[in-house]
Amino acid sequence: QVQLVESGGGSAQSGGSLRLSCAASGYGYRSYCMGWFRQAPGKVREGVAAIDRDGDTIYADSVKDRFTISRDNAKNTLYLQMNSLKPEDAAMYYCAADSTRGSWCYLAGTLYKYWGQGTLVTVSS
Repeated sequence: QVQLVESGGGSAQSGGSLRLSCAASGYGYRSYCMGWFRQAPGKVREGVAAIDRDGDTIYADSVKDRFTISRDNAKNTLYLQMNSLKPEDAAMYYCAADSTRGSWCYLAGTLYKYWGQGTLVTVSS
């Protein structure tokens, strides 16, 4: 069982930056694939980035070269550094844990069993 709590959301201007954090508690976090997902009103949930237990990462094309996912296993915390924000990045952001794998992560939300409650990001143009 893993509990996830996101923080760091808020408002930013287009071109600005935000850093999201996800505090994890419970057993197994350090060995799982961890991901960030987002959902804007009226849109389907989108996988943003994922990181495996060794730090290898994958990104959605829409955020590549702007967002950076990282994890600090000593602090049981997952991060998403978001730079060069665009209005289309506005969404509720969720962190999630895929307890079935620790490598070869995917950005398919259906694979992730544990989810946080989300943190809202708004971007003004």
